[in-house]
Amino acid sequence: MNTLFDEKRLRRLIANLHLLTGVPANILDTQGRDIQLFSGHPPFCRAINDSPEGHQRCVECDAWKVQSYSSDGSFQTYRCHLGICEVLMPLYSRDKPLAWLVFGCFLDDSPIDRQWERTRALLDWWPGDLEPLHRAFLQFRQYSPQELRAYSETLEALSAYIRLEGMIQSAEQSDLQRLELYLDQHYMEKLSLASISRELHIGRTKLCALAKELSGGQTLSHLIARRRIEAAKRLLFQSGLPISAVAEQVGISDYNYFTKVFRAVTGMTPSAFRKTLRTLENHNQL
Repeated sequence: MNTLFDEKRLRRLIANLHLLTGVPANILDTQGRDIQLFSGHPPFCRAINDSPEGHQRCVECDAWKVQSYSSDGSFQTYRCHLGICEVLMPLYSRDKPLAWLVFGCFLDDSPIDRQWERTRALLDWWPGDLEPLHRAFLQFRQYSPQELRAYSETLEALSAYIRLEGMIQSAEQSDLQRLELYLDQHYMEKLSLASISRELHIGRTKLCALAKELSGGQTLSHLIARRRIEAAKRLLFQSGLPISAVAEQVGISDYNYFTKVFRAVTGMTPSAFRKTLRTLENHNQL
């Protein structure tokens, strides 16, 4: 698959993540090959990659992680060929990802000496002194399951942002993928069958069939409404904006119509939805 990467923006995102968390993140192509966005790897990993055999083992390990991925589209945790923890997630779908988001390297919160013994047993091929590697190994950060889950969820949000901004795209996108991406990027605008057909150069009859496939049998209007309501739900939860302002931001200027559509999609009014979320949040804080 021929994939197009907005390398400048992706590199800035990866660098900012490392600056804020101290944990490297990176992007692999569909075959598991590093697209060379990040160079600040931990001392242990740099030492391993400076060895030709170590570098080849790392390359083969990345390819293995991609090939063995079996999760439901979320993150999957691995130990690499030297027992270091890494986490992998497809961008954007499990079946046909355009790329892979990976972060690591780190250790879990089990005793670090025990983890080093596991790694040392995997270094029988190393030609030099193991003590410098041991010192570098001790510099890895250890993550608790709670910290790992929090970081993973943050990167899931980042994955959605990368998709919304179109930073990774297929040069051979299907019409279905093009429609989905177009709606992600333009749902807040005034949309119609005619305007979308014109922008995507897809006939109206085919566009209706694509919308039905994408929405599970519904119309294009329903698909657009559902996309807008998903965005509205996030705004209602994350912001204190008046409901009328939320409606405007997602592309529905009529407050009464927004309430009607919101109720049709969610089964409740926007105000009831916000009240329910706040009640749950207060309950969880008790």
